[in-house]
Amino acid sequence: MARRQLLTEEERGLLFGIPKDRDALIRHYSFTRSDKELLALRRGNANRLGLAVQLALLRHPGMALAHMEEPVDALVAWLSERLEIPAAAFARYATRTQTLTDHARILAAALGLRPATATDLPFMIEAAAQAAWSTDRGQPIAAGIISTLHGEKVILPAPAVIERAAIAGRARARKRAAATLLAGLSEAQLAELDKLLVIDRALRATPFAWLRNAPRSPKADHVSELIERLRFVREIGLSAEAAARIHENRFQQFIREGRISDAHQLGRYAVHRRRAILAANVIDLEARLTDALLDMADKLIGSLFARARKAKERRYVAGTRDVGRLMRMFYGTIEALEAAQNTQRDGFAVVDERVGWAKLQRVRGDVRTLADLAEEDPLLGAADRYRTLRKFAPDLLEALEFKATRSHDPMLSAIKLLQDLNRSGKRDMPADAPMPFREDWKRLVSEEGQRSRRLYETAVLATLRDKLRSGDVWVERSVNYRRFDSYLLPQDEVPAVAAKLGLPATADEWLARRGAELDQRLRRFARLLRRGELEGVELRDGRLHVTPVKAATPPEAEALADRIDALLLFFGVQF
Repeated sequence: MARRQLLTEEERGLLFGIPKDRDALIRHYSFTRSDKELLALRRGNANRLGLAVQLALLRHPGMALAHMEEPVDALVAWLSERLEIPAAAFARYATRTQTLTDHARILAAALGLRPATATDLPFMIEAAAQAAWSTDRGQPIAAGIISTLHGEKVILPAPAVIERAAIAGRARARKRAAATLLAGLSEAQLAELDKLLVIDRALRATPFAWLRNAPRSPKADHVSELIERLRFVREIGLSAEAAARIHENRFQQFIREGRISDAHQLGRYAVHRRRAILAANVIDLEARLTDALLDMADKLIGSLFARARKAKERRYVAGTRDVGRLMRMFYGTIEALEAAQNTQRDGFAVVDERVGWAKLQRVRGDVRTLADLAEEDPLLGAADRYRTLRKFAPDLLEALEFKATRSHDPMLSAIKLLQDLNRSGKRDMPADAPMPFREDWKRLVSEEGQRSRRLYETAVLATLRDKLRSGDVWVERSVNYRRFDSYLLPQDEVPAVAAKLGLPATADEWLARRGAELDQRLRRFARLLRRGELEGVELRDGRLHVTPVKAATPPEAEALADRIDALLLFFGVQF
């Protein structure tokens, strides 16, 4: 049976091989004075070179010569050059098995090392499990074992042993992550996870497949389908805090496995792994369905205003001929009034004579219509599609929990008012309804003395869309529309990151330092100013005078700028 491979040949070479470049050879294989004294005690070139090779290998990669899987010719050539010993001497040394063993024992004692034994295997597996807590990649897991063995002054065993320990440790890390993710779940919740892979006759698919195949095109009917899926996921009752108990990379690995596996494949996994994959995907689905719901609402609300603007443009284009006719009539009216003023005649008589008062009276309605069209707010056109808005808005407001920095934010109050109206079935708006939108919309909503429910609800949802985009309002369990400060580092991680960057641990400390630095610079500036030692700056009559800076542009730069301007003008680029 073929041995399971955790590492690629390249990764194995990096961990257990001899470096090729000169800098790495110098860094790993430069001997100290005590090393050279130890080598000088050996008699003969073969023994000195062989002992040097074994000493170098115990330093890097930390392995005995007997366990090296790849040739050490490059190391032999390097050391023979440094020690001025012919490389051929190593061939004689390599045939003396007892000498190799004796030298290895001497070096281990001198360096305070001991060989790995079977009792170290559980220790190695545990080290691999800790390294695999955040990754499935073989190289960092094997590197974790190597680092731990180095720390315990243990000579590395054969690479195959380390690789097998890494595989076992990775399996242990996966089981731990699964157990940690599922910790605290009730038997009823575990049963609900198991049901996700059972075909539902009503859905004609497994619930897991139905959840993943949510509609994406922005349609009012699709909003209710997303809400139905979101409620289904919420009824399972998995907390988002469960994901924080395991490493983010491991959590994402569970999600990826769920996305690429169908129900049949998931059913073949071990129970704890299958349930962990389903739990991670259910937690992720709540966030993704929430985002999908908000994205779809964003597009639907935006489309109301886009269609209103396009309808306005079409009406304006359709009336272009009327605009030309009315403008010519208006121009004629101005000329008539000007002629009346020049000839000192009655203005009304001249207008009636040249343009026709009756004709002006007939176009009065057309002028008013065009003026209203030009000044029409997009809110009015969007509110004309209120029926489309009502298909999804009540369910949307009921399904999601909107939050803001202030508990009494006017937007949250407006959302609560709409929720109460929807639940009670009332249509009339209260006189003190909160209006968290711009002033011109407030005027439109209250224009007739009684607030329009149609305009009010449209304005609230359009403003909610903008506030979600800006982060002023957010939704719990969302990724794209979450609280702004959730993008910041967790509080407990700040000191380590700040120390790594050479920054103070708190903003107050940083501001205090900068304040002290600014104060010091201002005091120095004041001293130099009093002494008159600042070039181009002086204090006269209690006022600060700064000498204007003269232009210092080289003539060559001016000439180049002129050439660039000429080229731009030649190609028709204007500013």
